Amino acid sequence: MTNAAVETPEEAQKSSKLPLILGVVALLLGAGGGFFATFSGMVLAPESAEGPTERGADSPELPDVSFVALEPMVVSLAPSSQGQHLRFRAQLEVPSQYVTDVEAILPRVVDVLNGYLRALETKDIESPAALTRLRAQMLRRVEIVTGAGRVNDLLIMEFVLS
Repeated sequence: MTNAAVETPEEAQKSSKLPLILGVVALLLGAGGGFFATFSGMVLAPESAEGPTERGADSPELPDVSFVALEPMVVSLAPSSQGQHLRFRAQLEVPSQYVTDVEAILPRVVDVLNGYLRALETKDIESPAALTRLRAQMLRRVEIVTGAGRVNDLLIMEFVLS
């Protein structure tokens, strides 16, 4: 017999996952960099002929408004609310030319808001979207009392149910 060398096939090497991982990381970095460049205006942003300007030069002019504070109110809610009270404080955003007109009828505004808030029930106040809805309702009532264009907004400073 001959001494024949028995050849064993070399084990096939497992393919490395390193190139795949590096490719995914490079893809994520490229995508993130592209998003940042586009979002920040470095790419596809309209070119300005003036060049860089100071930060304050492009800021819009503030509107000519004043704020009229309403007296803080404590309102007992409807009888079905089991004796709960609502503490409410707000300010009206008014164009400067109408400040004296709105201040002259402020007692009527307070009366309208007091009547509306008194009719509320606890369930009307407890939902997360309630404040936005209530604010719109109150602003509408204030606009009816003061006249169109005299009140821009109703700013709620305090709205506490106790």
